[in-house]
Amino acid sequence: MFIYSVAIFLGLSAGIANAAFSVTSSGGRYVVDAGSSNSFVMKVNQANCDITSLVYRGTEYQYQPTFSHIGSGLGSASVSATVVNGQFVKVTCVTSTLTHYYVVKSGDSTVFMATYITAQPSIGELRFIARLNRSLLPNGDPESYTDLGTSTVEGSDVFRQSNGQTVSKFYSSERFIDDKVHYVSGTDVVISMVIPDPTSYEGSASGPFSRDINRDRGSTYHALYWYMNSGHAQTETKRTGLMGPYAMVFSRSGYPSSDLDVSFFSQLGTSELAGVEKLQGLLPASQVRTSALSTGSMMLHSTGYMRIRLTSPPMKVGTYTMVLYRDEFEVARKSVSVSAGATASSSIASTEAATTPAWRVGEFNGRPTGFRNADLQAHMHPSDTRMASWGPLTYTVGSSSVSGFPMAQIKNVNNPTTIKFTLTSSQTGASTLRIGTTLAFAGGRPQATVNGWLGPAPNPPLDLNSRGFTRGTYRGINTVYTVSIPSGVLLQGTNTILINVISGSSGEGFLSPNFIYDAVELITTGTSTSPTTTTATASQPTTTPGDGTVPLYGQCAGIGYTGPTKCAQGTCTYSNDWYSQCL
Repeated sequence: MFIYSVAIFLGLSAGIANAAFSVTSSGGRYVVDAGSSNSFVMKVNQANCDITSLVYRGTEYQYQPTFSHIGSGLGSASVSATVVNGQFVKVTCVTSTLTHYYVVKSGDSTVFMATYITAQPSIGELRFIARLNRSLLPNGDPESYTDLGTSTVEGSDVFRQSNGQTVSKFYSSERFIDDKVHYVSGTDVVISMVIPDPTSYEGSASGPFSRDINRDRGSTYHALYWYMNSGHAQTETKRTGLMGPYAMVFSRSGYPSSDLDVSFFSQLGTSELAGVEKLQGLLPASQVRTSALSTGSMMLHSTGYMRIRLTSPPMKVGTYTMVLYRDEFEVARKSVSVSAGATASSSIASTEAATTPAWRVGEFNGRPTGFRNADLQAHMHPSDTRMASWGPLTYTVGSSSVSGFPMAQIKNVNNPTTIKFTLTSSQTGASTLRIGTTLAFAGGRPQATVNGWLGPAPNPPLDLNSRGFTRGTYRGINTVYTVSIPSGVLLQGTNTILINVISGSSGEGFLSPNFIYDAVELITTGTSTSPTTTTATASQPTTTPGDGTVPLYGQCAGIGYTGPTKCAQGTCTYSNDWYSQCL
Protein backbone atom coordinates (compact mmCIF):
# COMPACT_ATOMS: atom_id res chain seq x y z
CA MET A 1 0.00 0.00 0.00
CA PHE A 2 1.25 3.49 -0.95
CA ILE A 3 1.81 5.68 2.11
CA TYR A 4 3.61 8.89 2.92
CA SER A 5 3.31 10.67 6.26
CA VAL A 6 4.95 13.64 7.93
CA ALA A 7 4.14 14.48 11.54
CA ILE A 8 3.16 18.11 12.02
CA PHE A 9 3.48 20.06 15.30
CA LEU A 10 2.17 23.62 15.56
CA GLY A 11 3.78 24.39 18.89
CA LEU A 12 0.52 24.96 20.74
CA SER A 13 0.87 25.84 24.40
CA ALA A 14 -0.71 22.54 25.34
CA GLY A 15 1.87 20.73 23.21
CA ILE A 16 -0.77 18.69 21.35
CA ALA A 17 0.18 17.18 17.96
CA ASN A 18 -2.30 17.45 15.10
CA ALA A 19 -3.10 14.59 12.73
CA ALA A 20 -0.23 13.65 10.44
CA PHE A 21 0.14 15.29 7.04
CA SER A 22 -0.04 12.31 4.70
CA VAL A 23 -1.22 10.69 1.49
CA THR A 24 -2.17 7.01 1.41
CA SER A 25 -3.75 4.62 -1.08
CA SER A 26 -6.84 2.72 0.04
CA GLY A 27 -9.72 1.08 -1.84
CA GLY A 28 -8.87 2.69 -5.17
CA ARG A 29 -8.68 6.14 -3.59
CA TYR A 30 -5.85 8.48 -2.71
CA VAL A 31 -6.51 9.70 0.83
CA VAL A 32 -4.93 13.08 1.54
CA ASP A 33 -4.79 14.35 5.14
CA ALA A 34 -3.82 18.02 5.41
CA GLY A 35 -2.64 17.65 8.99
CA SER A 36 -4.42 20.91 9.76
CA SER A 37 -5.68 22.17 13.12
CA ASN A 38 -9.19 22.14 11.64
CA SER A 39 -8.86 18.62 10.26
CA PHE A 40 -9.31 18.12 6.54
CA VAL A 41 -9.20 14.85 4.58
CA MET A 42 -9.84 14.48 0.83
CA LYS A 43 -10.24 11.31 -1.23
CA VAL A 44 -9.59 11.14 -4.98
CA ASN A 45 -10.66 8.27 -7.25
CA GLN A 46 -7.53 6.74 -8.79
CA ALA A 47 -9.41 5.70 -11.93
CA ASN A 48 -11.10 8.96 -12.99
CA CYS A 49 -9.89 11.93 -10.83
CA ASP A 50 -13.25 12.46 -9.09
CA ILE A 51 -13.15 13.84 -5.54
CA THR A 52 -15.23 11.29 -3.63
CA SER A 53 -14.87 12.62 -0.09
CA LEU A 54 -14.33 16.00 1.58
CA VAL A 55 -14.25 15.62 5.36
CA TYR A 56 -13.75 18.85 7.31
CA ARG A 57 -13.61 18.79 11.11
CA GLY A 58 -15.01 15.26 11.06
CA THR A 59 -18.03 16.00 8.82
CA GLU A 60 -18.47 14.72 5.25
CA TYR A 61 -19.46 17.56 2.90
CA GLN A 62 -19.10 15.75 -0.43
CA TYR A 63 -22.48 14.82 -1.91
CA GLN A 64 -22.98 11.11 -2.57
CA PRO A 65 -23.23 9.32 -4.97
CA THR A 66 -22.21 11.88 -7.62
CA PHE A 67 -18.89 13.58 -7.02
CA SER A 68 -16.78 16.67 -7.65
CA HIS A 69 -14.59 16.92 -10.74
CA ILE A 70 -13.20 18.89 -13.63
CA GLY A 71 -15.47 19.30 -16.66
CA SER A 72 -18.27 16.76 -16.75
CA GLY A 73 -15.96 14.14 -15.28
CA LEU A 74 -13.00 12.63 -17.10
CA GLY A 75 -14.44 9.13 -17.37
CA SER A 76 -10.97 7.68 -17.05
CA ALA A 77 -7.56 9.17 -16.39
CA SER A 78 -4.05 8.29 -15.31
CA VAL A 79 -3.99 9.45 -11.68
CA SER A 80 -0.87 9.65 -9.51
CA ALA A 81 0.10 11.22 -6.19
CA THR A 82 3.43 12.52 -4.96
CA VAL A 83 4.75 14.51 -2.02
CA VAL A 84 6.88 17.53 -2.89
CA ASN A 85 9.48 18.89 -0.46
CA GLY A 86 7.64 17.25 2.44
CA GLN A 87 5.15 20.14 2.32
CA PHE A 88 2.74 19.47 -0.54
CA VAL A 89 0.70 16.54 -1.80
CA LYS A 90 0.24 16.81 -5.56
CA VAL A 91 -2.39 14.61 -7.22
CA THR A 92 -2.01 14.62 -11.00
CA CYS A 93 -4.75 13.48 -13.41
CA VAL A 94 -3.80 13.05 -17.07
CA THR A 95 -5.82 12.44 -20.25
CA SER A 96 -4.78 12.91 -23.87
CA THR A 97 -5.76 16.62 -23.85
CA LEU A 98 -6.00 17.60 -20.16
CA THR A 99 -3.92 17.57 -16.99
CA HIS A 100 -5.63 18.46 -13.73
CA TYR A 101 -3.85 19.03 -10.43
CA TYR A 102 -5.08 18.84 -6.85
CA VAL A 103 -2.58 20.22 -4.33
CA VAL A 104 -2.91 20.09 -0.55
CA LYS A 105 -0.47 22.10 1.54
CA SER A 106 0.64 20.82 4.92
CA GLY A 107 -1.47 22.36 7.69
CA ASP A 108 -3.93 24.05 5.29
CA SER A 109 -7.59 23.01 4.84
CA THR A 110 -7.57 24.03 1.19
CA VAL A 111 -7.66 22.18 -2.12
CA PHE A 112 -5.48 24.13 -4.54
CA MET A 113 -6.07 23.33 -8.21
CA ALA A 114 -4.85 24.07 -11.71
CA THR A 115 -5.96 22.72 -15.08
CA TYR A 116 -3.87 22.50 -18.24
CA ILE A 117 -5.54 21.75 -21.59
CA THR A 118 -4.38 21.34 -25.18
CA ALA A 119 -7.96 21.13 -26.52
CA GLN A 120 -11.44 22.02 -25.31
CA PRO A 121 -13.57 19.22 -23.80
CA SER A 122 -15.53 17.34 -26.47
CA ILE A 123 -18.40 16.88 -24.01
CA GLY A 124 -19.54 19.54 -21.57
CA GLU A 125 -17.68 22.70 -20.60
CA LEU A 126 -14.36 23.54 -19.00
CA ARG A 127 -15.31 24.09 -15.38
CA PHE A 128 -14.68 22.67 -11.95
CA ILE A 129 -17.84 21.62 -10.12
CA ALA A 130 -17.93 20.72 -6.43
CA ARG A 131 -21.11 18.79 -5.65
CA LEU A 132 -21.68 19.42 -1.95
CA ASN A 133 -24.14 18.21 0.68
CA ARG A 134 -27.14 20.52 0.31
CA SER A 135 -28.58 19.83 3.77
CA LEU A 136 -25.30 20.77 5.48
CA LEU A 137 -24.53 23.70 3.15
CA PRO A 138 -27.89 25.37 2.41
CA ASN A 139 -26.69 28.97 2.08
CA GLY A 140 -25.40 30.64 -1.06
CA ASP A 141 -26.97 32.89 -3.66
CA PRO A 142 -30.80 32.95 -3.37
CA GLU A 143 -31.13 33.73 -7.08
CA SER A 144 -29.60 30.29 -7.76
CA TYR A 145 -31.81 28.26 -5.38
CA THR A 146 -33.27 26.25 -8.24
CA ASP A 147 -34.74 23.73 -5.78
CA LEU A 148 -37.43 26.35 -5.05
CA GLY A 149 -38.68 26.35 -8.63
CA THR A 150 -42.14 24.87 -9.20
CA SER A 151 -42.27 25.29 -13.00
CA THR A 152 -39.85 25.69 -15.89
CA VAL A 153 -39.56 29.07 -17.62
CA GLU A 154 -37.21 28.09 -20.43
CA GLY A 155 -34.78 25.34 -21.31
CA SER A 156 -33.96 23.20 -18.31
CA ASP A 157 -32.12 25.90 -16.39
CA VAL A 158 -34.54 28.76 -15.57
CA PHE A 159 -37.40 28.15 -13.13
CA ARG A 160 -40.31 30.02 -11.55
CA GLN A 161 -41.32 29.86 -7.90
CA SER A 162 -44.93 29.84 -6.79
CA ASN A 163 -44.67 33.58 -5.97
CA GLY A 164 -43.70 34.41 -9.56
CA GLN A 165 -40.03 35.01 -8.80
CA THR A 166 -37.45 33.24 -10.96
CA VAL A 167 -34.26 31.33 -10.16
CA SER A 168 -31.39 29.94 -12.21
CA LYS A 169 -27.77 28.94 -11.79
CA PHE A 170 -27.00 31.66 -14.35
CA TYR A 171 -28.23 34.33 -11.94
CA SER A 172 -25.30 33.58 -9.61
CA SER A 173 -22.78 35.03 -12.06
CA GLU A 174 -20.39 37.94 -11.58
CA ARG A 175 -18.14 39.78 -14.00
CA PHE A 176 -14.77 38.04 -14.28
CA ILE A 177 -13.03 41.22 -13.16
CA ASP A 178 -15.08 41.13 -9.92
CA ASP A 179 -15.29 37.38 -9.37
CA LYS A 180 -12.58 36.57 -6.85
CA VAL A 181 -14.39 34.66 -4.08
CA HIS A 182 -17.79 32.93 -4.06
CA TYR A 183 -19.01 30.42 -1.51
CA VAL A 184 -21.64 28.16 0.00
CA SER A 185 -22.07 27.82 3.75
CA GLY A 186 -23.78 26.10 6.64
CA THR A 187 -23.53 25.99 10.41
CA ASP A 188 -19.92 26.59 11.44
CA VAL A 189 -18.60 25.98 7.91
CA VAL A 190 -17.90 28.01 4.76
CA ILE A 191 -16.59 26.45 1.54
CA SER A 192 -15.26 29.11 -0.83
CA MET A 193 -14.05 29.03 -4.42
CA VAL A 194 -11.15 31.47 -4.64
CA ILE A 195 -9.92 32.78 -7.99
CA PRO A 196 -6.73 34.75 -7.34
CA ASP A 197 -6.54 38.00 -9.28
CA PRO A 198 -5.11 38.42 -11.84
CA THR A 199 -3.59 35.00 -12.42
CA SER A 200 -6.53 32.64 -12.67
CA TYR A 201 -8.60 34.16 -15.46
CA GLU A 202 -5.59 34.38 -17.79
CA GLY A 203 -6.75 31.32 -19.72
CA SER A 204 -10.42 32.26 -19.91
CA ALA A 205 -12.03 33.92 -22.91
CA SER A 206 -14.44 36.81 -23.64
CA GLY A 207 -12.76 39.56 -21.65
CA PRO A 208 -12.94 41.05 -18.15
CA PHE A 209 -16.68 41.78 -18.25
CA SER A 210 -17.84 38.31 -19.22
CA ARG A 211 -19.70 36.33 -16.57
CA ASP A 212 -20.60 32.71 -15.91
CA ILE A 213 -22.19 30.33 -13.40
CA ASN A 214 -20.91 30.33 -9.80
CA ARG A 215 -23.51 28.34 -7.80
CA ASP A 216 -26.60 26.16 -8.10
CA ARG A 217 -28.60 24.83 -5.15
CA GLY A 218 -30.56 21.99 -6.73
CA SER A 219 -32.91 19.42 -5.28
CA THR A 220 -30.10 17.02 -4.35
CA TYR A 221 -26.81 18.90 -3.98
CA HIS A 222 -25.40 22.43 -3.75
CA ALA A 223 -22.98 23.01 -6.63
CA LEU A 224 -20.01 25.36 -6.32
CA TYR A 225 -18.39 26.13 -9.67
CA TRP A 226 -15.49 27.80 -11.32
CA TYR A 227 -16.11 28.22 -15.04
CA MET A 228 -13.03 28.65 -17.22
CA ASN A 229 -14.52 28.41 -20.72
CA SER A 230 -18.06 27.78 -21.90
CA GLY A 231 -20.41 28.59 -24.75
CA HIS A 232 -22.40 31.05 -22.63
CA ALA A 233 -22.41 34.27 -24.72
CA GLN A 234 -18.80 33.54 -25.70
CA THR A 235 -17.33 36.45 -27.69
CA GLU A 236 -13.81 35.10 -28.25
CA THR A 237 -12.23 31.87 -29.38
CA LYS A 238 -11.72 29.65 -26.34
CA ARG A 239 -8.16 29.45 -25.10
CA THR A 240 -6.01 26.48 -24.24
CA GLY A 241 -3.07 26.25 -21.83
CA LEU A 242 -3.03 26.73 -18.07
CA MET A 243 -6.25 27.60 -16.22
CA GLY A 244 -5.72 28.80 -12.67
CA PRO A 245 -4.42 28.28 -10.08
CA TYR A 246 -7.66 28.36 -8.11
CA ALA A 247 -8.68 26.90 -4.78
CA MET A 248 -11.51 25.49 -2.70
CA VAL A 249 -11.01 26.83 0.83
CA PHE A 250 -12.64 25.35 3.94
CA SER A 251 -13.15 27.61 6.98
CA ARG A 252 -15.36 27.85 10.04
CA SER A 253 -16.57 31.41 9.39
CA GLY A 254 -15.90 34.41 7.21
CA TYR A 255 -14.54 34.41 3.69
CA PRO A 256 -10.92 34.03 2.60
CA SER A 257 -8.97 36.80 0.95
CA SER A 258 -8.78 36.78 -2.82
CA ASP A 259 -5.09 37.60 -2.43
CA LEU A 260 -4.27 33.91 -2.22
CA ASP A 261 -0.59 32.98 -2.24
CA VAL A 262 -0.01 30.40 -4.96
CA SER A 263 3.71 31.09 -5.43
CA PHE A 264 4.54 27.55 -4.29
CA PHE A 265 3.09 26.15 -7.54
CA SER A 266 6.42 26.94 -9.21
CA GLN A 267 8.06 24.48 -6.77
CA LEU A 268 5.90 21.51 -7.74
CA GLY A 269 8.21 20.20 -10.44
CA THR A 270 5.79 20.46 -13.37
CA SER A 271 6.55 22.46 -16.51
CA GLU A 272 2.94 23.64 -16.93
CA LEU A 273 3.03 25.19 -13.43
CA ALA A 274 6.46 26.80 -13.65
CA GLY A 275 6.48 30.56 -13.22
CA VAL A 276 3.15 30.77 -11.38
CA GLU A 277 3.63 33.44 -8.73
CA LYS A 278 1.67 35.73 -6.48
CA LEU A 279 0.94 38.51 -8.95
CA GLN A 280 -0.64 41.93 -8.76
CA GLY A 281 -0.88 45.03 -10.90
CA LEU A 282 0.28 48.44 -9.68
CA LEU A 283 -2.22 51.27 -10.14
CA PRO A 284 -3.96 54.04 -8.17
CA ALA A 285 -7.54 54.07 -6.91
CA SER A 286 -9.84 53.45 -9.82
CA GLN A 287 -12.41 55.40 -11.65
CA VAL A 288 -13.84 53.12 -14.29
CA ARG A 289 -10.99 52.66 -16.75
CA THR A 290 -9.92 49.17 -17.72
CA SER A 291 -6.93 48.06 -19.72
CA ALA A 292 -7.01 44.48 -20.97
CA LEU A 293 -4.42 42.32 -22.68
CA SER A 294 -5.44 39.17 -24.48
CA THR A 295 -3.89 36.61 -26.76
CA GLY A 296 -4.69 33.12 -27.93
CA SER A 297 -3.44 31.71 -24.65
CA MET A 298 -4.22 34.23 -21.94
CA MET A 299 -6.15 37.34 -20.85
CA LEU A 300 -5.12 40.02 -18.34
CA HIS A 301 -6.99 43.07 -17.08
CA SER A 302 -6.45 46.00 -14.73
CA THR A 303 -8.54 48.98 -13.69
CA GLY A 304 -7.17 52.48 -13.20
CA TYR A 305 -7.86 56.23 -13.24
CA MET A 306 -7.72 58.47 -16.32
CA ARG A 307 -4.04 58.93 -17.32
CA ILE A 308 -2.32 56.06 -15.59
CA ARG A 309 0.62 53.70 -15.68
CA LEU A 310 -0.19 50.03 -15.28
CA THR A 311 2.43 47.43 -14.46
CA SER A 312 1.45 44.03 -15.77
CA PRO A 313 2.25 40.79 -14.00
CA PRO A 314 4.86 38.50 -15.57
CA MET A 315 3.48 37.42 -18.92
CA LYS A 316 3.99 34.57 -21.34
CA VAL A 317 5.98 35.32 -24.49
CA GLY A 318 3.67 36.15 -27.37
CA THR A 319 1.67 38.75 -29.28
CA TYR A 320 -1.30 40.32 -27.50
CA THR A 321 -4.21 42.61 -28.22
CA MET A 322 -4.18 45.55 -25.80
CA VAL A 323 -7.64 47.07 -25.26
CA LEU A 324 -8.62 50.27 -23.45
CA TYR A 325 -12.18 50.55 -22.11
CA ARG A 326 -14.16 53.45 -20.73
CA ASP A 327 -16.19 51.56 -18.16
CA GLU A 328 -17.11 48.60 -20.43
CA PHE A 329 -17.08 50.48 -23.73
CA GLU A 330 -14.04 49.83 -25.90
CA VAL A 331 -12.30 53.04 -26.96
CA ALA A 332 -8.98 51.75 -28.35
CA ARG A 333 -7.01 48.61 -29.12
CA LYS A 334 -3.59 47.80 -30.51
CA SER A 335 -1.26 44.88 -31.02
CA VAL A 336 1.66 44.45 -28.60
CA SER A 337 4.35 41.80 -28.08
CA VAL A 338 6.15 40.32 -25.11
CA SER A 339 9.70 38.94 -25.31
CA ALA A 340 11.40 36.54 -22.92
CA GLY A 341 13.31 38.27 -20.12
CA ALA A 342 12.53 41.75 -21.40
CA THR A 343 10.63 44.71 -19.99
CA ALA A 344 9.20 47.19 -22.44
CA SER A 345 6.28 49.60 -22.60
CA SER A 346 3.36 50.51 -24.82
CA SER A 347 1.02 53.48 -24.64
CA ILE A 348 -2.60 53.42 -25.73
CA ALA A 349 -4.94 56.40 -26.08
CA SER A 350 -8.66 56.61 -26.62
CA THR A 351 -9.74 57.35 -30.18
CA GLU A 352 -13.35 57.85 -29.15
CA ALA A 353 -14.88 61.01 -30.60
CA ALA A 354 -16.34 63.43 -28.07
CA THR A 355 -19.77 64.58 -29.24
CA THR A 356 -22.25 67.20 -28.11
CA PRO A 357 -25.53 65.66 -29.25
CA ALA A 358 -28.89 67.37 -29.32
CA TRP A 359 -29.87 64.69 -26.81
CA ARG A 360 -28.64 61.40 -25.49
CA VAL A 361 -30.49 58.63 -23.62
CA GLY A 362 -28.12 56.72 -21.35
CA GLU A 363 -24.33 56.70 -21.69
CA PHE A 364 -22.03 54.94 -24.11
CA ASN A 365 -20.34 52.93 -21.38
CA GLY A 366 -20.93 49.36 -22.58
CA ARG A 367 -23.76 48.76 -20.10
CA PRO A 368 -27.51 49.51 -19.98
CA THR A 369 -26.92 51.70 -16.92
CA GLY A 370 -30.08 53.24 -15.47
CA PHE A 371 -32.47 51.82 -18.07
CA ARG A 372 -35.65 50.10 -16.97
CA ASN A 373 -34.97 46.73 -15.30
CA ALA A 374 -31.19 47.01 -15.83
CA ASP A 375 -30.66 46.84 -12.06
CA LEU A 376 -32.52 43.50 -11.89
CA GLN A 377 -31.71 41.71 -15.14
CA ALA A 378 -28.47 40.05 -14.00
CA HIS A 379 -30.28 38.16 -11.24
CA MET A 380 -33.71 37.21 -12.59
CA HIS A 381 -35.63 36.34 -15.75
CA PRO A 382 -37.29 39.25 -17.59
CA SER A 383 -40.71 37.66 -16.87
CA ASP A 384 -40.08 37.83 -13.10
CA THR A 385 -42.86 39.55 -11.14
CA ARG A 386 -40.29 41.97 -9.66
CA MET A 387 -39.60 43.42 -13.10
CA ALA A 388 -41.31 46.64 -14.16
CA SER A 389 -43.43 46.57 -17.33
CA TRP A 390 -41.34 46.23 -20.48
CA GLY A 391 -43.78 48.32 -22.47
CA PRO A 392 -43.89 49.27 -25.35
CA LEU A 393 -42.62 52.50 -23.78
CA THR A 394 -42.56 56.14 -24.84
CA TYR A 395 -39.61 58.25 -23.74
CA THR A 396 -39.86 62.05 -23.92
CA VAL A 397 -36.53 63.87 -24.03
CA GLY A 398 -36.33 66.48 -21.30
CA SER A 399 -39.10 65.11 -19.10
CA SER A 400 -38.79 61.31 -18.87
CA SER A 401 -36.35 59.69 -16.45
CA VAL A 402 -33.79 57.27 -17.86
CA SER A 403 -35.67 54.44 -16.12
CA GLY A 404 -38.52 55.16 -18.53
CA PHE A 405 -36.40 53.72 -21.34
CA PRO A 406 -36.17 49.89 -21.64
CA MET A 407 -32.83 48.16 -21.23
CA ALA A 408 -33.80 45.74 -24.01
CA GLN A 409 -35.82 45.75 -27.20
CA ILE A 410 -37.66 42.43 -27.63
CA LYS A 411 -39.45 41.73 -30.91
CA ASN A 412 -42.54 39.99 -29.52
CA VAL A 413 -42.72 41.92 -26.24
CA ASN A 414 -42.13 45.67 -26.52
CA ASN A 415 -41.72 46.77 -30.14
CA PRO A 416 -41.42 49.67 -30.75
CA THR A 417 -39.80 52.07 -28.29
CA THR A 418 -40.89 55.64 -29.05
CA ILE A 419 -38.68 58.70 -28.47
CA LYS A 420 -40.31 62.15 -28.60
CA PHE A 421 -38.25 65.35 -28.71
CA THR A 422 -38.31 68.94 -29.93
CA LEU A 423 -35.82 70.72 -32.18
CA THR A 424 -35.15 74.30 -33.23
CA SER A 425 -35.05 75.34 -36.87
CA SER A 426 -31.22 75.27 -36.83
CA GLN A 427 -31.26 71.57 -35.92
CA THR A 428 -33.37 70.27 -38.79
CA GLY A 429 -30.68 69.57 -41.38
CA ALA A 430 -29.01 66.25 -42.14
CA SER A 431 -28.33 64.48 -38.85
CA THR A 432 -26.99 61.25 -37.37
CA LEU A 433 -28.78 58.88 -35.02
CA ARG A 434 -26.49 56.53 -33.08
CA ILE A 435 -27.93 53.43 -31.37
CA GLY A 436 -25.51 51.53 -29.15
CA THR A 437 -26.10 47.89 -28.20
CA THR A 438 -24.20 45.53 -25.89
CA LEU A 439 -25.69 42.13 -26.77
CA ALA A 440 -27.93 40.67 -29.46
CA PHE A 441 -29.92 37.44 -29.70
CA ALA A 442 -31.32 35.65 -32.77
CA GLY A 443 -30.11 38.33 -35.17
CA GLY A 444 -31.86 41.16 -33.36
CA ARG A 445 -30.74 44.65 -34.40
CA PRO A 446 -32.38 48.10 -34.42
CA GLN A 447 -34.20 49.78 -37.27
CA ALA A 448 -35.33 53.38 -36.79
CA THR A 449 -38.30 55.25 -38.20
CA VAL A 450 -37.97 59.06 -37.97
CA ASN A 451 -41.16 61.07 -38.49
CA GLY A 452 -42.40 58.34 -40.82
CA TRP A 453 -39.10 58.02 -42.72
CA LEU A 454 -37.87 54.40 -42.50
CA GLY A 455 -34.16 54.09 -41.91
CA PRO A 456 -32.08 51.34 -43.52
CA ALA A 457 -32.07 47.81 -42.11
CA PRO A 458 -28.56 47.10 -40.77
CA ASN A 459 -26.76 43.83 -41.37
CA PRO A 460 -27.28 41.08 -38.77
CA PRO A 461 -24.86 41.10 -35.82
CA LEU A 462 -22.52 38.23 -35.06
CA ASP A 463 -24.54 35.25 -33.80
CA LEU A 464 -23.13 34.11 -30.45
CA ASN A 465 -25.45 31.09 -30.59
CA SER A 466 -26.35 31.51 -26.94
CA ARG A 467 -29.10 32.91 -24.77
CA GLY A 468 -27.85 35.94 -22.91
CA PHE A 469 -30.58 38.45 -22.01
CA THR A 470 -32.76 35.80 -20.32
CA ARG A 471 -29.75 34.22 -18.58
CA GLY A 472 -28.72 37.39 -16.79
CA THR A 473 -25.98 38.85 -18.97
CA TYR A 474 -25.87 42.04 -21.00
CA ARG A 475 -22.31 41.39 -22.17
CA GLY A 476 -21.78 40.53 -25.80
CA ILE A 477 -20.10 42.51 -28.57
CA ASN A 478 -20.63 46.27 -28.27
CA THR A 479 -22.01 47.61 -31.55
CA VAL A 480 -22.98 51.16 -32.47
CA TYR A 481 -25.47 51.44 -35.35
CA THR A 482 -25.30 54.74 -37.22
CA VAL A 483 -28.38 56.04 -39.07
CA SER A 484 -27.82 58.95 -41.47
CA ILE A 485 -30.99 61.05 -41.49
CA PRO A 486 -31.34 63.15 -44.65
CA SER A 487 -32.18 66.83 -44.58
CA GLY A 488 -35.90 67.52 -44.47
CA VAL A 489 -36.83 64.57 -42.25
CA LEU A 490 -36.40 66.32 -38.90
CA LEU A 491 -38.81 69.14 -38.11
CA GLN A 492 -38.84 72.31 -36.10
CA GLY A 493 -40.90 71.49 -33.03
CA THR A 494 -42.03 67.98 -32.10
CA ASN A 495 -40.35 64.90 -33.65
CA THR A 496 -40.85 61.17 -33.15
CA ILE A 497 -38.43 58.26 -33.53
CA LEU A 498 -39.56 54.64 -33.36
CA ILE A 499 -36.96 51.93 -32.71
CA ASN A 500 -37.92 48.37 -33.60
CA VAL A 501 -35.90 45.19 -33.32
CA ILE A 502 -35.78 43.41 -36.67
CA SER A 503 -34.57 39.94 -37.56
CA GLY A 504 -35.14 37.16 -40.04
CA SER A 505 -35.40 34.76 -37.10
CA SER A 506 -38.34 34.15 -34.81
CA GLY A 507 -39.01 33.06 -31.25
CA GLU A 508 -41.57 33.18 -28.47
CA GLY A 509 -41.83 35.93 -25.87
CA PHE A 510 -38.49 36.94 -24.38
CA LEU A 511 -36.74 34.41 -26.62
CA SER A 512 -37.82 36.31 -29.72
CA PRO A 513 -35.04 38.35 -31.39
CA ASN A 514 -33.77 41.05 -29.07
CA PHE A 515 -30.91 43.37 -28.25
CA ILE A 516 -29.77 45.27 -25.16
CA TYR A 517 -29.31 49.03 -25.32
CA ASP A 518 -26.14 50.88 -24.41
CA ALA A 519 -27.25 54.40 -25.37
CA VAL A 520 -29.09 56.36 -28.07
CA GLU A 521 -28.12 59.85 -29.24
CA LEU A 522 -29.04 62.32 -31.98
CA ILE A 523 -26.28 64.47 -33.48
CA THR A 524 -27.84 67.34 -35.38
CA THR A 525 -26.50 69.97 -37.78
CA GLY A 526 -23.60 71.89 -36.28
CA THR A 527 -22.52 69.27 -33.77
CA SER A 528 -18.75 68.97 -33.64
CA THR A 529 -16.71 65.94 -32.72
CA SER A 530 -13.14 65.54 -31.53
CA PRO A 531 -11.16 62.66 -30.08
CA THR A 532 -10.82 62.37 -26.33
CA THR A 533 -7.37 62.27 -24.74
CA THR A 534 -7.67 59.47 -22.20
CA THR A 535 -4.44 57.45 -22.18
CA ALA A 536 -2.98 54.50 -20.37
CA THR A 537 0.51 53.04 -20.37
CA ALA A 538 1.26 49.42 -19.57
CA SER A 539 4.74 48.14 -18.84
CA GLN A 540 5.88 44.78 -20.20
CA PRO A 541 4.63 44.55 -23.80
CA THR A 542 6.11 46.30 -26.81
CA THR A 543 4.40 47.51 -29.97
CA THR A 544 4.49 45.32 -33.05
CA PRO A 545 4.37 46.62 -36.63
CA GLY A 546 0.97 46.97 -38.28
CA ASP A 547 1.38 44.22 -40.83
CA GLY A 548 0.31 40.59 -41.14
CA THR A 549 -3.24 39.39 -40.58
CA VAL A 550 -5.89 39.89 -37.92
CA PRO A 551 -7.26 36.88 -35.99
CA LEU A 552 -10.98 36.14 -35.72
CA TYR A 553 -12.70 38.80 -33.53
CA GLY A 554 -9.68 41.15 -33.79
CA GLN A 555 -9.81 44.80 -34.89
CA CYS A 556 -9.20 45.36 -38.60
CA ALA A 557 -10.13 49.04 -39.18
CA GLY A 558 -11.24 52.25 -37.46
CA ILE A 559 -10.23 55.85 -36.74
CA GLY A 560 -6.72 55.87 -35.27
CA TYR A 561 -6.13 52.18 -35.97
CA THR A 562 -2.74 51.45 -37.59
CA GLY A 563 -2.61 47.65 -37.49
CA PRO A 564 -3.20 45.02 -40.15
CA THR A 565 -6.48 45.07 -42.07
CA LYS A 566 -6.56 41.59 -43.61
CA CYS A 567 -8.59 39.02 -41.65
CA ALA A 568 -7.05 35.57 -41.15
CA GLN A 569 -10.63 34.35 -40.62
CA GLY A 570 -13.94 36.01 -41.40
CA THR A 571 -14.58 39.43 -42.95
CA CYS A 572 -13.66 42.89 -41.69
CA THR A 573 -17.08 44.08 -40.47
CA TYR A 574 -17.93 47.71 -39.58
CA SER A 575 -19.20 48.29 -36.01
CA ASN A 576 -18.67 52.05 -35.70
CA ASP A 577 -16.33 54.78 -36.96
CA TRP A 578 -13.64 53.73 -34.50
CA TYR A 579 -13.90 49.98 -34.68
CA SER A 580 -14.32 47.25 -37.27
CA GLN A 581 -13.83 43.59 -36.39
CA CYS A 582 -13.02 40.30 -38.14
CA LEU A 583 -16.27 38.33 -37.90
